[in-house]
Amino acid sequence: MSEKTAARIAVIADTSLQRHVLQQALTGSGYQVVMNSDPARLDQETLNACETDLWLVDLAQSEDLPLVDSLMESASAPVLFGEGHAPERHSENYPRWERRLFGKLKKLVGDPSQAVGPSLEALLAEAQRPSRLDLPAALADTPLVAGEPARQVWLLAASLGGPAAVKAFLDALPGGLPVGFVYAQHIDASFESALPQAVGRHSQWHVNPARHGDPVRCGEVVVVPISYELGFSDDGQMQIAERGWPEPYSPSIDQMMLNLAQHFGALSGVIAFSGMGSDGSAAAAYVRRQGSVIWTQRADSCACPSMPDSLREAGYSSFSGDPRELAEALVNHLAEQCR
Repeated sequence: MSEKTAARIAVIADTSLQRHVLQQALTGSGYQVVMNSDPARLDQETLNACETDLWLVDLAQSEDLPLVDSLMESASAPVLFGEGHAPERHSENYPRWERRLFGKLKKLVGDPSQAVGPSLEALLAEAQRPSRLDLPAALADTPLVAGEPARQVWLLAASLGGPAAVKAFLDALPGGLPVGFVYAQHIDASFESALPQAVGRHSQWHVNPARHGDPVRCGEVVVVPISYELGFSDDGQMQIAERGWPEPYSPSIDQMMLNLAQHFGALSGVIAFSGMGSDGSAAAAYVRRQGSVIWTQRADSCACPSMPDSLREAGYSSFSGDPRELAEALVNHLAEQCR
């Protein structure tokens, strides 16, 4: 199975701030920026020599440029006019701006997060069985029937680099914890069936597809469907909707965070692992208001830190660590609650 290469984007924008924000947003979401230039510095020869899959044109100060007219007439790659002035990266309007932009890019040049698939093969071939954390006495002494409905449910959220990080987290986590997980992973739908075995094969946790009308159970990780939105009924049963997720992400981590916090409130949490873009940032303030905690994978342990970085930089993350440190923090957090 061959790894998908990142789509190449050529940016033409007439303010340095716009060029900077677009560069950060595009590279952070897995696209390859092959040009990022002020139109005043471009000539026809440079345009002709640029090899790109898409031209992204964002003009705030100069609407009528002969060069852009020429590009529209001669470009072999599609030309997309941007979403206008980009908000500050940490403003509440930024996630909405980013979603609109990537909704369009995804339709025109594909979704970089779908390159996750080939990494599953490496996980399925991995023979190593890592060491597991010990179960603290406070939890070991608490009778727990594995498989009973979980009162506390946490979301594991990930994109590029996510399966390896989530596997490392689950490998370190002991069984017997009074919690269940839902796992939202940006991935091509063709790899959905391989995901449970890839991340769960060495752990004490049962990784299962979502089941309509059944609760999330203690000791299990429920993989969030890619094509259909997952929510919860008033009594905590999983509800797989007939509708898809809000664009542009499938599954939408923002929407999954909202659905989880709405039902479980302070008895829920979110751990954002390696991933591209800022999916999750728009819902974070609501999640925190519901009494839920948000933790993030530390940047130096991520294949792609954009997703956890955006939550950290906005002040929503209360703890960061590598996957094993996150597992240890969760064990201690649950033991403290038992005490």
